[in-house]
Amino acid sequence: MHQIALILFYIFFPLVILFITWKSKTAAKMGSVLIAYVVGLLIGNIGILPDNAANIQELLTTITIPLALPLLLFSMNIRQWLSNVRGAILSLILGIVSLLIPVIGGFFLFQNNIPEAWKISGLLTGVYTGGTPNLASIKIALSVDEETYILTHTYDMFLSALFLLFVMSIGQRALLLFLKPFKFSPADNIHPNIDENTPQRKRFFNVFNKATFFPLLGAIGIAILIFGIGGGLSMLVPDNSSMTVAILTITTLGIAVSFIPRVNRIESTFDTGMYLILIFSIVVASMADFSDFGTEQMHLLLYITLCVFGSFFIHIFLAKIFSVDADNVIIVSTALTCSPPFVPVVASAIKNKEIILSGIAVGIIGYAIGNYLGITIAWMLHSFHF
Repeated sequence: MHQIALILFYIFFPLVILFITWKSKTAAKMGSVLIAYVVGLLIGNIGILPDNAANIQELLTTITIPLALPLLLFSMNIRQWLSNVRGAILSLILGIVSLLIPVIGGFFLFQNNIPEAWKISGLLTGVYTGGTPNLASIKIALSVDEETYILTHTYDMFLSALFLLFVMSIGQRALLLFLKPFKFSPADNIHPNIDENTPQRKRFFNVFNKATFFPLLGAIGIAILIFGIGGGLSMLVPDNSSMTVAILTITTLGIAVSFIPRVNRIESTFDTGMYLILIFSIVVASMADFSDFGTEQMHLLLYITLCVFGSFFIHIFLAKIFSVDADNVIIVSTALTCSPPFVPVVASAIKNKEIILSGIAVGIIGYAIGNYLGITIAWMLHSFHF
């Protein structure tokens, strides 16, 4: 009974959030995604989740993002996105450089206080270039101690949650004090400032309109088919490559379908995708149980903090020098620090639909190079370990 109630809460509470943000200007300024994330953090840390909540959470996080991605991409104008790709590529290069500086600097700073610090350096390079699959792969490749791995993963989840709260709340406003704003495409169908009180949001409550409902059902059917193809192909490759293959397949097919005018013009595909993002936001935030957080190895915590936030500040500094806009810095940092599934979440929070594809592309590149870069950095630093 508790499990059913939890599933219903995860699926339908986003409707409550959308209604609140639709009615309240204050809530609209906060944004539906940030509210969903805060709600998730609350229910995950007040002791009301049932014992087997992890199984439900894993199922919903596995389903929501792969279904949301094609729906979000169906309404994209890919040709206009290509005009902004230079900023994303430059920001990716700067983001990797910004990460390597604190990873290498932190190694020399903490190597005498963290056992096998060179292995930690490899783990952090991999996870903050790609994601958790890279973290797990490098753990195996470097024979990292199980306790050290779990502690690193726990600190990573805690600090990533703080990073997401920052970029989804005041991050964009803070970065705009130093960096130039994103230059939106002039096309009418881009809707750069998707806001809780715009007609786009109001139409979400009219999806059962006959003119919208049946075409939207067709779009959802196509998204399910794409999800099935991506999931099927991911099962044909090794586990450490499955996430990369799944996301790459789903993104590629979503882009391909967006070139079909009949699908591209279907109303509310983006809003439906964002509804799934709200479900994902509540679920993934509720997985961050801060009671598991400890300070057994304070130097390890400081090292990871330096990599998460130190790399972000260095990225901002380099972006200022190379004239990269604030939104590209935020989305690339999100893709590298938190992995591609969080890109649509943050893109919605900063109200920039155009930036989604850039972030996903950066995240996929990160998945691809994370293992190579992490292992290379680890063995390079091993030669300096004493």
